[in-house]
Amino acid sequence: MRRLFGSVRARATLGATLVVAVALVAAGAAVLLSLKSNLMGEAGTQAERSARAVASELAAGTPYGKLSGLDGDDGPVQVLAEKKRLVAASEDLEKISGTDSDRVKPLPSVTPRRDDDDDSDDHEEEALEPGEIAGESTFSNGSATIDGDTQDYRFAAVEVETHDRGRLKVYAGAPLAAEHGAVQTALTVMLIGFPLLLGVVAGVTWLVTRRALRPVEGIRREMAAITASQDLARRVPEPQTHDEVARLARTTNETLAALETSVERQRRFVADASHELRSPIASLRTQLEVAAAHPELLDLDGAVEDTVRLQRLAADLLLLARLDAGERPGDAKVDLAGLAREAAEGRTGVTVDAEPANVAGSRGQLGRVLANLLDNAQRHARSAVTVSVRREGDLAVVGVADDGDGVPESDRERIFERFVRLDAARSRDDGGAGLGLAIARDVAVRHGGTLTAGQGPAGGALFELRLPLA
Repeated sequence: MRRLFGSVRARATLGATLVVAVALVAAGAAVLLSLKSNLMGEAGTQAERSARAVASELAAGTPYGKLSGLDGDDGPVQVLAEKKRLVAASEDLEKISGTDSDRVKPLPSVTPRRDDDDDSDDHEEEALEPGEIAGESTFSNGSATIDGDTQDYRFAAVEVETHDRGRLKVYAGAPLAAEHGAVQTALTVMLIGFPLLLGVVAGVTWLVTRRALRPVEGIRREMAAITASQDLARRVPEPQTHDEVARLARTTNETLAALETSVERQRRFVADASHELRSPIASLRTQLEVAAAHPELLDLDGAVEDTVRLQRLAADLLLLARLDAGERPGDAKVDLAGLAREAAEGRTGVTVDAEPANVAGSRGQLGRVLANLLDNAQRHARSAVTVSVRREGDLAVVGVADDGDGVPESDRERIFERFVRLDAARSRDDGGAGLGLAIARDVAVRHGGTLTAGQGPAGGALFELRLPLA
């Protein structure tokens, strides 16, 4: 049971069924009340019509024994005189309730005394002229037994002022059997129809949610298969719709693509790092083995050079690892102009044109960016490298330009990839490991900036570092 109602389909079906059930109960109650009220009103109208017909005969002086409404065909009738004395009643009336008198047999007629203030029970009666019928009627519910048949009735009471018999009150009843029958029939229909309708709603909701969630189940199965196979090249199916499920599938595929790129990048990084480390380690081992066998042949300068290169490569790899791990830069204020002058100090052919520009970040990492850009520029320049620092709006822009051959437009993004060298024939000793520009861009991005490559004024490469001002 817990597993069943743990599904979206089951919860959606249960929720829809409960909402419809509450709506049906409320609507059914309103219909029953309205039906009962209307039928009660019709019965009251019928009873009032019968009571006024009898009252009209009494106003005209018709004797009690000749009243046409006492045959009992239209319902029970009572005529009450003052002090609730029953003076006329329907034939075969055996029992009655809901009127001012429960008597069924008339009492002997008594001439009323008009000068007696206590003869009347109602001291606020409507003033009527002899032969006049009261305009208002009162209603009540009760029951009556006529010739052995007991039914519920709606009674209407009408007062009439007679010429010789004083104030009389006529009670006439209309049967409520039709009202009871209609309400009972409607209730029976609801008790049978509502569960069937709820079953239809539950079934339709179950099928609709199943159809709506089928793509989600397909996405789940495919994701489970991808997890089991570890094949990040696979993609989940995208439904040909424009709803939330389709957007979920597209977002999932975008995530898988980004994950595949990240994993592939990590694999290449590990493979390239292993390859780059293997060369200086092998060279250093060879030199040490030769030195061990023939000390006079030891190339000390070469060993030191390989050791330094290995140290730099290890430092670059450690920095990239920290950047990939999400290391956040500091928030210290760094003067890019002063940092550019420090990076250019002692370098041949490098000129600096800088205006003050402060940014927030890590002084060490930003210094590494400038050093890498200058190393790259000097490696490709013919004679001169220019460093500029300027402010553009809310950005600080650092430009490093050389007068070399420049970077082809098609390679201006590829050079920022790790272990990429555009000149494959160039020796590793001259060209480095291909990590400098990759590190520079990663640091720039971590500082909320950008690093791009373009063409410089002298025709060589121009690298521009843009960072938000502090």
